Amino acid sequence: MDKVRAALVAGAIAVCAPAIAQDQPQQPIVVTGRGLADTAGTPAYAATVLPRETLVSAPSGRIEDALGNVAGFQQFRRSDSRSSNPSAQGVTLRALGGNAASRSLVLLDGVPQADPFFGYIAFSALDPGALARVRVTRGGGSGAFGAGAVAGTIELESAGRDVLGAVAGSALVDDRGETEVSARIAPRLGSGYVVAAGRWDRGAGFWTTPIAQRVPASVRARYDSWNGSLRGVAPLGAGLELQARVAVFDDRRTLRFAGADSRSRGEEASLRVVGGGRWKIDAIGYVQARDFSNVVISSTRFTRTLDQRATPSTGIGGKIELRPPVGAGHTLRIGADGRSGTGMLGEDAYNAVTGAVTARRSAGGTNRDFGAYLEDDWQHGAVTLTGGVRLDAWKIAGGFFNERSAAGLTTTDLHFAGRSGTALSLRGGAVVALGGGLAFRAAAYSGLRVPTLNELYRPFVVFPVTTLANAALTNEELRGAEAGIDFAPGRGLDLAVTVFDNRLNHAVANVTIAPNLRQRQNVDAIDARGLEASGRIRRGVAALSASLALTDAAVRAHGAAAALNGLRPAQTPRIAASATFSLDPAPATTFALTMRHVGAQFEDDLQIDTLPAATTLGLFASVAIRPGVGLILRGENLTNRQIVTRDQAGSIDLGAPRTLWIGVRFGG
Repeated sequence: MDKVRAALVAGAIAVCAPAIAQDQPQQPIVVTGRGLADTAGTPAYAATVLPRETLVSAPSGRIEDALGNVAGFQQFRRSDSRSSNPSAQGVTLRALGGNAASRSLVLLDGVPQADPFFGYIAFSALDPGALARVRVTRGGGSGAFGAGAVAGTIELESAGRDVLGAVAGSALVDDRGETEVSARIAPRLGSGYVVAAGRWDRGAGFWTTPIAQRVPASVRARYDSWNGSLRGVAPLGAGLELQARVAVFDDRRTLRFAGADSRSRGEEASLRVVGGGRWKIDAIGYVQARDFSNVVISSTRFTRTLDQRATPSTGIGGKIELRPPVGAGHTLRIGADGRSGTGMLGEDAYNAVTGAVTARRSAGGTNRDFGAYLEDDWQHGAVTLTGGVRLDAWKIAGGFFNERSAAGLTTTDLHFAGRSGTALSLRGGAVVALGGGLAFRAAAYSGLRVPTLNELYRPFVVFPVTTLANAALTNEELRGAEAGIDFAPGRGLDLAVTVFDNRLNHAVANVTIAPNLRQRQNVDAIDARGLEASGRIRRGVAALSASLALTDAAVRAHGAAAALNGLRPAQTPRIAASATFSLDPAPATTFALTMRHVGAQFEDDLQIDTLPAATTLGLFASVAIRPGVGLILRGENLTNRQIVTRDQAGSIDLGAPRTLWIGVRFGG
């Protein structure tokens, strides 16, 4: 952690120094705080952009809720970042689920956000109010950090001073007395600016345990999380700008039983250089430190059985991308990137009756990936062609598992042989503009995901089921194709329909091998094919936006996992839909009603336990009470629908009940 803290200090200096050092410019200098412009070929892939208005009007105020408006977006479990175990916050698209690792690449200002050990996304560290927009691209990617984007890429873009203004923030309280407070200031420094942002969410939480299953040890899902960041943007000359960011977060939760406490925390620093003249450049370097702890409580004796006391990990990486001038109509991208994640766990097992330590375990290792890529978009009249190739050199090294008795005697000491290899990924597509706002697109792609350290080395317990790690896991490999039609005639109407067929070979799944015992294993494949549709129509002050995902997914397996062959992957619904009706009757005044439906899905790989379908209704209202200040009303699950988020042999967890919020918002 000391090295990371030193990097954070260096990053903070880098945030401020260039801007302060600027002499008064002879002519206005404009800094954007963004990356390079989207390439022309981007429309060939099924991409959706969520504007800031959508991000800040989610009924729960949480980023994962806003992302639920995207067709095909899915977390491993239905619960949000107030009431789920953080390590279960994996993100995927297109029903390629089945475990808690993220199969979608999540980037914040170009920096990967997946935990270096687990692969989960720390949603509580992402403040929607600090973002300008989010772009979600489904399907495999072969561009920067493309290894890991087998289900698509989610790109989050920070808001700058032009969006936030000099000062912005909000403060809300709900009907259970929980609070949400955020603040952002964006002063100018020389020819650049700095954004300092922070958010604090806390509350006694709601009951995740049904009334019939509550015992004296049952508690509400308490949560207490905060995050802070400092981001600076300054010109470097020659059309270049420096973007620097430091961030920190801490998230504590209690789930189901008293003492079942989890904590995730992290620190991050990054530097980015963007822009240039004829030769464009986008270069990023970053360092991350994360830690996770979790206490497992017996559901029969309600005493501690496992203390996963520490899981420290470090991620280091970067990329450089050049866009040389190669002629009219072409956008050529040449780049290289690398990531290294190192982590280990330390946990103690306890006798549920006596409370004595029965075993002490440690495990960990290192994953590395270095890639080079080349992509070109060629726009010729009404046709845009795009193609890309990526070569990855990956390595899994230093894997170990050690178990000792309470007396310190080693009972198991395993060291796993390192593995390495190379993989080639391709993607290509075309867009044909047919006139009148109508366009046809088609694309095909491949991709790679290396198993996480968590999947390789860390067992876990969701009582009463234990899931074992598997150091022999192989890489997941995607093959997919899609075609779609976009219709945007420019009259307040925007429609998109996509059909796709994806196959994830060697998919990692949690496979039942005995009663209450599973193991992570590679199955032959997960096949997912389906339809995605989205649209928005605006007439005057009224607007309607909607999305729909229909997916037919099936596991292909033989041998030890043959019982799964033909079954639907765990935690993947056949249908997911969202619709929002909004009114903007006056400046800074908005009313929005969102209906969301998630179809039934299976808790487990053998399709024994079913999570019923759920339809919820959410509300957001903002009314201007004076210039720059608005009254905020939010409502989650207005019909108080029971949402089952976990069902293991009748042991049930529930999602958020009806929750009403009121507060104020000021600034941008």
